[in-house]
Amino acid sequence: MQGALSSNVGPSGLTAQPRSLQQARLMRAAFGLGAPRALPGLRVARLRVRSSTSSGMGGGSPPPGGRGGGGGDGWDSSSSPGGEGDSSTRAALLLAGKAALDGLPAEIAAAIRSGHISHEVLARYLDMSKSAFLTWLMKSPGVRARLLADPNFLFKIGIELGIGLTMKVIAEYTKRGKDFQAQLDFVIANVIMALVADYMLVWLPAPAYHLTGAAPTPSGPWQRLFAGCPENAFQKVQPGNAPFSVLQRGGAVVRNGIKLSAVGFCASLLGVAVTNAMVELRRRLDPSFRPLNAPQNVLTMAGAYGLYMASSANLRYQILAGIVEERGIETLFHGKPGICAALSFAVRTGNTFLGSILWVDFLRMLGLQPKAKAE
Repeated sequence: MQGALSSNVGPSGLTAQPRSLQQARLMRAAFGLGAPRALPGLRVARLRVRSSTSSGMGGGSPPPGGRGGGGGDGWDSSSSPGGEGDSSTRAALLLAGKAALDGLPAEIAAAIRSGHISHEVLARYLDMSKSAFLTWLMKSPGVRARLLADPNFLFKIGIELGIGLTMKVIAEYTKRGKDFQAQLDFVIANVIMALVADYMLVWLPAPAYHLTGAAPTPSGPWQRLFAGCPENAFQKVQPGNAPFSVLQRGGAVVRNGIKLSAVGFCASLLGVAVTNAMVELRRRLDPSFRPLNAPQNVLTMAGAYGLYMASSANLRYQILAGIVEERGIETLFHGKPGICAALSFAVRTGNTFLGSILWVDFLRMLGLQPKAKAE
């Protein structure tokens, strides 16, 4: 026999393959990413494990069931017919792909070794890793968790920011009219504050895939209080993760509501304070300057916006991301990214328009904005 085979597989009598190629092919087969029939080395690895298991147990075939403790571990059963996908086979396949595992982030590698990542999610990660930009972004655990759960997450961020920017500028232009350019500094300040809120409204309720095989132990009181809660109350249970309880899903709404109230309060506090300061500066520099509206109470408006973000905005975006998009659009049109993108754009545009109406109604309900004269 010419050349040496990998030490993990390859009893004599087979054609030699380079170690790197063999490991890559075994790695893909282990996670259901390749066609098993085209991988003779995979069959050899399985046979070798089975023979060693038989000799250790005094002969006979491995016990039925294959997974040694039931399903739900996130592995592809189609790659292990006839009960061959037991823990020994898994260990052999992981050993064969050790070099490939060593090149993955520690969190991903740990989840693979513990069986807490599905072949679909792993394929998604490997596909996104082809992009240097996405690889850089996925160094952040929060971004990685959201991209693994939803490859279109960045696109949705772009949709929301684009819609928010467009509608806010249109609203500012409509309100200021011919003074739009002269008051561009006010416009920029208002738009920036609105975009910060829009970004957080997408980030916080976005479904996320947390790798439970490498999940850190909750340390602080906040982490312990909401331990195990999903990012979105309605998100699907990802392969390899334990189902969420009703209490955990309810906790997602409460936790995100608290966060969004803080975001809304701070964004409005800064926005109103900056606007009031700019109005006062204009008055001092130009005595003829007349603002469109009287200066607003900073704390009152900040509190109102924080309450609005925690209630109306929080629930709307939880439903939008978890039910309308993940369970609705992306389930009905799975594998059709163009249709999914168009529908996401449509529903998010409608949601932004609805939010603008509800915000005005909310202010009127609190007595912070006068009702229309027609009323």
